[in-house]
Amino acid sequence: MKKYKFQDLKDRNLHLAEQLKAAAAKVIDSGRYINGECVAKFSDSLAQMCSVRNAVCVSNGLDALRLIFRAYIEMGVMAPGDEVIVPGNTYVASYLAVSDNGLVPVPVDVDASTLNLDTSLVEAAITSRTRAVMVVHLYGTPCWDETIKSLAKRYNLKIVEDNAQAIGAYAAVSGFSGSYATGGLGDAAGISFYPTKNLGALGDAGAVTTNDDRLAEVVGALRNYGETSRYHNAYCGCNCRMDEIQAAFLQVMLSDLEAENRHRSSLARIYNREISNPLVSKPTIFNDMGQVWYQYVIQSPERDRLRSYLDDCGVATDIVYPVPAYKQPCYRHLNVDKLPVTEWLASTVLSLPITSITSPDDAVEISNMINKFVF
Repeated sequence: MKKYKFQDLKDRNLHLAEQLKAAAAKVIDSGRYINGECVAKFSDSLAQMCSVRNAVCVSNGLDALRLIFRAYIEMGVMAPGDEVIVPGNTYVASYLAVSDNGLVPVPVDVDASTLNLDTSLVEAAITSRTRAVMVVHLYGTPCWDETIKSLAKRYNLKIVEDNAQAIGAYAAVSGFSGSYATGGLGDAAGISFYPTKNLGALGDAGAVTTNDDRLAEVVGALRNYGETSRYHNAYCGCNCRMDEIQAAFLQVMLSDLEAENRHRSSLARIYNREISNPLVSKPTIFNDMGQVWYQYVIQSPERDRLRSYLDDCGVATDIVYPVPAYKQPCYRHLNVDKLPVTEWLASTVLSLPITSITSPDDAVEISNMINKFVF
């Protein structure tokens, strides 16, 4: 057992255990387990948080993104064979949501400072088949600027946010509707509530957030067998609903999100202040935006040796992500040119403990261990 755990959901949720049990009991006693009051209430809370008119609760984060693109196809905005620009450095789910709809992911390299999509490279990747850009707010840092807003307008592109890792974050530049909150910046966003997320369910859950009422309507139908009214199926939909019990859990967790994000931010500042090993690069803290630190990711050319050393010291770490999505076997057909920053990151990144089970003293001690590591 590691002294410094990377993640422990039981310990992390312990202070909410009684509230969670009460929420579960209320759902059980209600006798309504699908499409009930809990989903409706959480949808309203989430929409308010993301400063959008609509939040459609679904089964998980991948389904949220899949349903956005499927809805755009049903609406005639996109068609199979169209292209979607995606960042090189992201989880494979970002790509799967695109290709699952017969669309083509077009990887573009990332910025070495933000670790997000390098918006200065996007225009060169636009073709006559480009219909959207997916901005991934990776590790809890918003990916949004005036460049992406301008390109969307100039080329009539949809901007889809992969907001799986940045719930509660805010950008330095306002979104299309004037909001700064991730999930409300572009045309639509997919959110994951996987248990490890800053706002996590006790199982799988996700949501689509948008100010596009028509898109929300189509996504809402697609998640429920394509029904627009009872036993009237306008679309060949699927079963991608959020359970009542997960919505009830998420409503409880939502009350704790601000404290969780604040704690993670304080740990990030400690790490950035205390780590001084010259061959370890620290993530950038941007004062003009609100980062929520789903991951605190350092970089080192001796990543594997450093990880082994920390393991010996009792520190659990993770590598997110060791293989770029476009290099996975399932995407070998993409034939992507080398993306140098993405591939450098894949060989150097290391995530340190940063959840609420990690204390400020832990962060100082882990930093001191890193400083003593000899290359």
